[in-house]
Amino acid sequence: MTNRRGSAERTTKETEIFVSLGLDGSGQCDNATGIPFFDHMLDQLGRHGGFDLSIQATGDLHVDTHHTIEDVGITLGECFLEALGDKAGIARFSSRTIPLDEAAIAVALDLSGRPFLYFGLEFAPDTPGLGEPAFDPQLTEEFFRAFATAAGITLHVDKVRGRNTHHLVEATFKCVARCLRDAVTVVGGGIPSTKGAL
Repeated sequence: MTNRRGSAERTTKETEIFVSLGLDGSGQCDNATGIPFFDHMLDQLGRHGGFDLSIQATGDLHVDTHHTIEDVGITLGECFLEALGDKAGIARFSSRTIPLDEAAIAVALDLSGRPFLYFGLEFAPDTPGLGEPAFDPQLTEEFFRAFATAAGITLHVDKVRGRNTHHLVEATFKCVARCLRDAVTVVGGGIPSTKGAL
């Protein structure tokens, strides 16, 4: 279990996406979605997760960034699930709190096969977007919902404190990344479930 890899493609009338992922990588990233701030966050996910991650996406950015961000989440989740395989020996659970200046985010997750997202950050609808084209901070939740659903992850994200939008979003991506890194670590030999399957 030293070369766990996955790849996935998604093509709709709104987006065309290709993702490749190596769980046992070195944090090498090559992400291009046409949304610079989102690319920066995907780099955080790969770098702090210790994953080799390549995401190439084109979407209807002239309409909105929503379709691209959500569909990247879906495709990355499918890729992550493929790379995990039968999940034999993984730690499965993880929780951490990660700070970024005045912001702190707490994440708990379970690679359970049961998709669920609790997202305890709220951004007002008039919160300015980040970058150009703008990354709407509210789409952070949509990305992680799409990812958790496709990957079969129970994911809880809580805001401990913070005011700066950039810091809150980036701390969220970093914290999820570190928790994923911990949870995919191989620590034993069997399926970590009393049911015998995840």
